[in-house]
Amino acid sequence: MLYLFADHVLDTERRELRRRTKVVAIEPQVFDLLAYLIENRERVVSKDDLIGAVWNGRVISESAFSSRINSARSAIGDDGEHQQLIRTFPRKGFRFVGVVRELANPAGQEPSEVAVNQLSPLSALPDKPSIAVLSFTNMSGDPEQDYFADGMAEDITTALSKVRWFLVVSRNSSFAYRGKPIDIKELARELGVRYVLEGSVRKAGSRARVTAQLIDASGHHVWAERYDRDLADIFAVQDEITDQVVAALEPKLYAAEGIRTKRKPPESFDAWECVVRALALLNSRARVDVEAAREFLWKAITLDPGYAQAYSLLSFATTLGVHMGWEPRESALPLASDAAQKALFLDTDDPWAHVALGYVLAWSARAGDAIGEYQKALAINPNFAIAHWLLALALCYLGKGEEALAHGEQAERLSPRDLLARGNAGVSNNVRAIACFIAGRYREGVSFARKAIIESPNLIPAYRALVVNCALAGDIDEAKLALQALQRIVPDLSLKSIHGVMPYVRDDDRNRYLEGFRLAGLR
Repeated sequence: MLYLFADHVLDTERRELRRRTKVVAIEPQVFDLLAYLIENRERVVSKDDLIGAVWNGRVISESAFSSRINSARSAIGDDGEHQQLIRTFPRKGFRFVGVVRELANPAGQEPSEVAVNQLSPLSALPDKPSIAVLSFTNMSGDPEQDYFADGMAEDITTALSKVRWFLVVSRNSSFAYRGKPIDIKELARELGVRYVLEGSVRKAGSRARVTAQLIDASGHHVWAERYDRDLADIFAVQDEITDQVVAALEPKLYAAEGIRTKRKPPESFDAWECVVRALALLNSRARVDVEAAREFLWKAITLDPGYAQAYSLLSFATTLGVHMGWEPRESALPLASDAAQKALFLDTDDPWAHVALGYVLAWSARAGDAIGEYQKALAINPNFAIAHWLLALALCYLGKGEEALAHGEQAERLSPRDLLARGNAGVSNNVRAIACFIAGRYREGVSFARKAIIESPNLIPAYRALVVNCALAGDIDEAKLALQALQRIVPDLSLKSIHGVMPYVRDDDRNRYLEGFRLAGLR
């Protein structure tokens, strides 16, 4: 059997590992370990499983075991930091997470021919979006600035690898093209990627200009941006630009993938394409779209039962139904919690899994615990804007309005076009409206809620925020009109149902919220 992944072929009959046409030297035990991980890639394999299969159950030292794992990663161009192909699940084991295709050994054809014929075409690109970050070009004419250009690309590669939705080619593979004339289409074929990020650095005096552009495998430009900064602290500048590039890239990649999926009939979607379509549907906040998103996520899980991100988004979408007032908390939150826990079991380092669990906890009247999960997500991916927005909401539920506003501002600075937050601009202004309610700044809350409704007419919480802020600001007539608009969307609205969707911890906040609806005329 031939296993094709990234730019490698593992031939179990010849016991050979090839990178394209070249044989990779690999020890027998390391080969067996790699083959076992690939053959069992649908599940997390425990250390005991590996010892039983590779060492026939013999006792081996921890250092010997770790050495073999590291050797397997090294043989296929992976490492313990990026874990693009072999992922460690702490206290659980290991899983081969690369995209693999199986091919029977064809008679009369060398494996090297198979590698060339099967790995080169664009049609063989991974199902997940994959990206290579090239070494940035130093345009300063000063060889001393090469370190700055390389540092930018290396930092962006490392930061992108924390976004678990994408496969990121290792630095060593991308930097092999440094200083060479590049044909993007050919490079995409050789590295097996769908997108390429390239850039340049120009320094003049105490100023630096960094440009970056994202190009797809067909050579079309997807995104470009320029950053001008003072170099008072060169490492701080690198960090700032890296954060902004990564935060800007993520929604652009989602959008580009969304456009790609629209060219295909839904029945032909793979698991990743189901997730991409679900993301776009969730962004509308309309009930029919959220329900359709859940259907796509169930399909993704059916196609790939080990897909952590699909479980994370399914949990998020289910809790969203509670947040919007469509689903009863008692029945929906246990389902959302189960999906979030499943996502964490599959990938404890997926920031979306922690966000999903945090969202469940927040709507289970455990906002303090929710904040802990959001902070874990941000520790894994500091550029995760939606985690900042949901953290801001949890702070509102705890009665910390001013602190919530600060986190909202940080999220918008990071990613002004975030897919699930600023891309659906009503979300960010709704968070501000709620934070203003908590802080007693009702007039400001009215302004933010109005903007949220204009930007996102399907966002039910924004109507609730408008009713409460208007009523408590003394604008009873507008509060009544806002309540009427809300009742057209939610005909069975009542004080009892409002009480059921209040995650506020402090009695004062809960009482003021209900009082706002009473003043508007709700019974």
